[in-house]
Amino acid sequence: MKSSIYTNVTDAVSAAKGAYLRYAELTLNERQEILEGVKAALRPIINELAAMTVEETGMGNVKDKAGKISLAIEKTPGVEDLITEVNTGDHGMTLYELSSFGIVCAVHPCTNPCAALINNTIGMLAAGNAVIHCPHPRAVRVSQFLTNVISDAIRDVCGIHNLVVTLHESLMGSTTEIMSHPDVDLVVCTGGSNSLRQAMTSGKKVIGAGPANPVAIVDDTADLKKAARDIVQGASFDNNLMCTSEKCMVVVEGAADRFILELLKNGVHYVKDEADIKKLLDAAVTEDFTINKRLEGRNANAILEYAGIPCASPVKLIVAETERIHPFATLELLMPLVPLVKAADFDEALEIALEVEQGYKHTAAIHSESIEHLNRAAKKMQTSVFVKNGPSLLGIGFDKEGHTSFTIATATGEGTTSARHFTRRRRCTLTSGFTLR
Repeated sequence: MKSSIYTNVTDAVSAAKGAYLRYAELTLNERQEILEGVKAALRPIINELAAMTVEETGMGNVKDKAGKISLAIEKTPGVEDLITEVNTGDHGMTLYELSSFGIVCAVHPCTNPCAALINNTIGMLAAGNAVIHCPHPRAVRVSQFLTNVISDAIRDVCGIHNLVVTLHESLMGSTTEIMSHPDVDLVVCTGGSNSLRQAMTSGKKVIGAGPANPVAIVDDTADLKKAARDIVQGASFDNNLMCTSEKCMVVVEGAADRFILELLKNGVHYVKDEADIKKLLDAAVTEDFTINKRLEGRNANAILEYAGIPCASPVKLIVAETERIHPFATLELLMPLVPLVKAADFDEALEIALEVEQGYKHTAAIHSESIEHLNRAAKKMQTSVFVKNGPSLLGIGFDKEGHTSFTIATATGEGTTSARHFTRRRRCTLTSGFTLR
């Protein structure tokens, strides 16, 4: 394995630039062959990558991380995503095609380090770019290992080395230097708020994923058995580390008691006692109203134990009954601890959901058999990902319809990103002909 890990920014950018100039000479078919080679190299090490991630970050679980990595490998679009548009008329033809940006600085989170890196790499390579990865400090080792595997796979197919590179350590200063480097053409930021703010000042084209606080509405027409099963599946997946996972439930009062009974059948520890909610609050949220990093991505039983709440059996999810104004409802906790807020009717439920989502326009879900409620919620919430009558996981194509994306670009408006978003749209005009009508 020849390393694609560099000790300084200048060498990393120079290596990526040289690789990009060679890569730009290849055809679309050759790009797709490279992507297939990358996928073939990654499939045998999915479980290894998942285990490495859990060990290094201390968050999530191996099974679900393996599921995310497999999803990124199998359902990330390749060159087929690069659509061509054409207009013809009496005086000629206008063609619109998508071309590469050049060198991409890709900033990744610690919550989905491998899945996000694979997903973005496939899309960026399909678009014709070279990539410099900037992983989160809590996921440096696994990100470096993964970058080397991908780089080696590319070289084995086409002989180009350093099309995908990274640095030997993750420092904000180095990431900032890469973002502002004159040879870097595009910044894709899936990191935290600090990274996004820095990206926005880089002077480059930025694709940025913003904050999230996904909310799920359950009205009194919903299939409550399915709604409970779906929400628990989405909110407990990888210990609620996904930015699209349900972070709050808003339930219409008339359905609440029956819905809570269904939650209990699906591995939920329901907390209503004010003293126990206070224990959970003290455990999960710090005095300055930020999440307790010690519990980020930990499982439900570990959180209960930390809070001093006895629980004799394994549980998937903790659900705490709270008011609409509560830290559990307004903070993105990134742990399998989700509030349930009751609403008098659907109108109030939608009002609370809008308040809890806070205008991030990231992700929301609704469980309802009312077409009017489904449509009104979709129009009012205006989120990049909106799921009707299913777990939040379906919003990123998990095991069902649609492609997958681990960069939900809410801050810059692209939404669920894919290869076409990592390109420049170019126009070519040909006069006098090329119309068959």
